[in-house]
Amino acid sequence: MSQFKVPTREEVSVDNQAIFDNLQKGLGFVPNLYAYYAKNETALGDYLALQNRKSTLKAKEREVVNLIVSQINGCRYCQSAHTVLGGMNGFTGDQILEIRQGTASFDPKIDALAKFTHSTAANKGNATQQAKDAFFAAGYTEANLIDVAIVIGDKVISNYIHNLTGFPIDFPIAPELETVPA
Repeated sequence: MSQFKVPTREEVSVDNQAIFDNLQKGLGFVPNLYAYYAKNETALGDYLALQNRKSTLKAKEREVVNLIVSQINGCRYCQSAHTVLGGMNGFTGDQILEIRQGTASFDPKIDALAKFTHSTAANKGNATQQAKDAFFAAGYTEANLIDVAIVIGDKVISNYIHNLTGFPIDFPIAPELETVPA
């Protein structure tokens, strides 16, 4: 059993209670990850501002980044949440499993994004030249590169919070991958 408890609405500040109320209205529930951020007075609002910022990447492309980074960092919570969100953004179950492995053979542009993201995250920002070249050849820009790095950073924050705490996963559990390329 985890020593880390997800707070209830009554256990967080008035400002965070208002955010909980908005999440409840928008999502129908307050995900445990967001609730956990509310243990800190400003972290939930700060994190949501980062996550909801304008981006040059489409929602579907951001899900590619989220799935790959969560896989590399071994975060079962985010793998599970983004499997649901990936499906909501049009990916099939098999496509999501492939994306988590760092490829997307079903779409050349998404494949370049997946390989670039995997190379960047797995190598701590030092993507291979081949991955960068393929990313740009697929039509992505330097503005997109910046947004990929920001989404990676966003996901690393969440992955680390869950990996450090292990609070309960409140999404359907994503299937485990048998092997993950390094």
